[in-house]
Amino acid sequence: MYTQMKASHMIALLVGVLLSLFLLVPSVSAFYFDHDPDDPKQNAPFKEGEKAIIPLDTKDPGYNLWQTPRDDLMKGREPGPVNIQRFPGGPGWSGIPTFFKLPIALTPEDLKAGDVDVALIGAYTDMGGGYRGAAWGPMAFRASPSTVGWGAFAMDHMLTLENPFEDLTMVDYGDAPIDMLSTERSMHAIREFIRQVAAVERKDGSHVIPLIIGGDHSLMYSDVAGLADVYGKGNIGVIHFDAHYDASKRLFGHLISHGQPVYRLIEEGHVLGKNFIQIGLRGYYPNKESFEWMREQGFRYHTMAEVEKRGWKPVMEDIIKEANDGPEYVYISFDIDVMDPAYTPATGTPEPNGLTPRETFPLIRRLCAESNVIGFELVELLPYRVAGYETVLNSERIVRECLVGIAMRKKGITEKHYLAPLTVDDMK
Repeated sequence: MYTQMKASHMIALLVGVLLSLFLLVPSVSAFYFDHDPDDPKQNAPFKEGEKAIIPLDTKDPGYNLWQTPRDDLMKGREPGPVNIQRFPGGPGWSGIPTFFKLPIALTPEDLKAGDVDVALIGAYTDMGGGYRGAAWGPMAFRASPSTVGWGAFAMDHMLTLENPFEDLTMVDYGDAPIDMLSTERSMHAIREFIRQVAAVERKDGSHVIPLIIGGDHSLMYSDVAGLADVYGKGNIGVIHFDAHYDASKRLFGHLISHGQPVYRLIEEGHVLGKNFIQIGLRGYYPNKESFEWMREQGFRYHTMAEVEKRGWKPVMEDIIKEANDGPEYVYISFDIDVMDPAYTPATGTPEPNGLTPRETFPLIRRLCAESNVIGFELVELLPYRVAGYETVLNSERIVRECLVGIAMRKKGITEKHYLAPLTVDDMK
């Protein structure tokens, strides 16, 4: 045993010495760190027609297959949502797993014919976060562990006694087109997909609300840009729930990833800085320069440091006030890492000291009831990162709170922090 321990210590020492040589001796480390790929003297000569970067093969039959819809989506049927469930309703664990066991729609004509209020969309972007599992978010959400009934078994939201599944027409609109090997290619296709959904006008003159389940946070760029294509540049305010500010300018040469959508939206003029509200920032990102950039752009932000200093209630009231102090149209981007990892551990970049469900749920519901929300996304759900169901369950409940708020607004219930009188106290 002593001999084995001694041998292991010698190996560890040898590895340490080699690492030190590699990092500290220029002649050793330069081979990797000082190599300039653009210096022709440091590279073998290119053959004729060869490029430094491997291009895409645009002649490959699968080049655009991922964004090419089937040509028989309307074959043999009239436009409108299609209920694929065999029974009129059931408990949460039953039924074919669409979002909330909703009917499906496949084309803008279906949305128009069904006079749809909300179209739920899966968007499995993952390369923007390093391909760590966000692609499975939409599917896990559809197979939610929630026991709440659907269809004829749908239940009222207890605190408001409102039922969005009775008051709203909603569908599962399937998945957005995504090139699973390219965030850059996916952005333009998703943007056009969201634009098509949001452009559908309902009978009352409003437009279909896209509600996107991701997927990594690169989605915010394409989702907001697609809505801006309908409502106009600069006409949308964004409420961004996140532990991080996601406004990095560059990342390994890339201009879009899950840490860069905010900068792209501001830089391209889709959203004005003064109409951007950030909630829940904490940890180690943004840094000093980033906060200064946010101030230069006119951002309004509410960090967890502010919550610690002032308390949650006044901060929440400020957020709701600010949401209505700007453009007519509001978009909510909800990165689940804004919540404490005790409640949403299955996410890409968890950060301690986050929001709780008791703080989050009422704010989401109130924002969707008390302001004109025209789109919503929930992102960074990595269901297989942690063995447990709490992340998907809390994610599903966040979306339910949003739907309750949208339903309340449709019915004209927009008073400040509405709660059904029966549920507040027993009047004793």
